Amino acid sequence: MVKRRAVLAGAGAVALVGCAPRFRRYDGPEVTRIVVQKSARRLHLLHNETVLKTYAVDLGFEPRGDKVFEGDGRTPEGSYFIDRRNPESEYYLSIGISYPNKQDIAEAQAIGKEPGGDIFIHGASGRAGPRGTDWTYGCIAVTNREISEIYSMVRDGTQIDIHP
Repeated sequence: MVKRRAVLAGAGAVALVGCAPRFRRYDGPEVTRIVVQKSARRLHLLHNETVLKTYAVDLGFEPRGDKVFEGDGRTPEGSYFIDRRNPESEYYLSIGISYPNKQDIAEAQAIGKEPGGDIFIHGASGRAGPRGTDWTYGCIAVTNREISEIYSMVRDGTQIDIHP
């Protein structure tokens, strides 16, 4: 009987570890802008000119250069805004980036391609390789713990500037 209780207690503890909160509460300074430096693999959350948090990121599987068309594996470059969020993302949580804009659409159409879409900042949910391995189809990936924090801090409408 003692063994059975120990096994059940251990199983309960393991189950609780998997229940880390997806939705955190944030009551700090407003995030007024997100800056992504692709070459440095960094995402910065800013309040005006003050950096609040910095995260290491993984990018699209072809990280050099601007996204031109769907399937090119590149992460877009330019100014966008956060336009949606997905609490049921297959990548734990995700916040959407307003790619493509009119210029992105025109560039893709000029070469007879579609620009693609569904560009997000998202978690990993066990799909990523080791940190530092660019693996997405053009999105910006952080750990699940980090996207939980970012998701709580960033509001829809926040500007995001993605630099080479």
